[in-house]
Amino acid sequence: MIDDVDMQILRAVQYAPRAPFRLIGEVSGVSEQTAARRYHALRRSGVMRVVGLVNPAVHGDAQWIARIRCRPDRVGPLAGALARRPDIAYASIASGGSEIICIIRSPLDAPREDMLLQQLPRSAAVLDVSIDLLIHPFGSTDTAGWTGYGGHLTPEHKHLLAGGPRPAPAGPLLPPTADDAPLLDSLSEDGRTTHTQLAELTGWSKGRIARRLEALENSGTLSYDIDLLPERLGYHLTATLWLRTAPTRLQQTGDEIARHDEVAFTGATSGNHNMMTIVVCHDAEDLYRYLTTRLGATPGIDAYQVSIRTRRLKQAASLISHGRLVHPAPA
Repeated sequence: MIDDVDMQILRAVQYAPRAPFRLIGEVSGVSEQTAARRYHALRRSGVMRVVGLVNPAVHGDAQWIARIRCRPDRVGPLAGALARRPDIAYASIASGGSEIICIIRSPLDAPREDMLLQQLPRSAAVLDVSIDLLIHPFGSTDTAGWTGYGGHLTPEHKHLLAGGPRPAPAGPLLPPTADDAPLLDSLSEDGRTTHTQLAELTGWSKGRIARRLEALENSGTLSYDIDLLPERLGYHLTATLWLRTAPTRLQQTGDEIARHDEVAFTGATSGNHNMMTIVVCHDAEDLYRYLTTRLGATPGIDAYQVSIRTRRLKQAASLISHGRLVHPAPA
């Protein structure tokens, strides 16, 4: 069972993924040892993972949102095959098991015949495909990610965890080198790998590790995320909302929606519905409450569609296997 201490630990790690357990324990009201023990229990159970992510733009990749309508008897094998691909950043089955929603990483200028986007319609399982470009994600460090599970961080907690105000990455993106590969591979498996462990893995000094991480983070090349399994926290309904708003209100509306506790992700897209939003709720009644109150009170939305997720396959950096978040096997 997840209790209030666990939720506060999740909140602290979500806000500052690499914060020391001493600080996590302090904002959670427990000792450093208890914070570490609780965190590792959550991670071992597959409820959560902290992961280091390389910005796809550093390799020239854009992110494309695909809605793939399939034959119901063929959707499972196709969705599973897509989720195992390294160029698929997110995958789920929705609409009663007849639609796959996924995010594909692919360069804007890739040869058309080489793109997965062009290969999908040729599959016998596929009835129809719509593909739109993810133009811009909304939300800041303080608002990005789903926080509806509970817990609360005061401004003092945030200052303590981050050591003061956190400037946005300054750019330009810093291309990783071959020497960075062991470092980034280790962080993709566990974003809280310590400097000491990274030094042992790479043969670098801890000072060099610290300097390289700081350079990659400050440029926006490397960031950290926390993958969560809402079902294990009592939230059994996830929906993708396809929203439409006027271009003049797009930024304001997107930023406001990103602040909703129920929202796991929201971004601007190139489609007829120019916003994609993923919300996490307890059940259908909870979703109805969200649609008619918080979303309904958001100015500027003039149309929406809802896709109900029926099976979660892949999140930002984790596969879902037997109800647990796991690190993807090497391609």
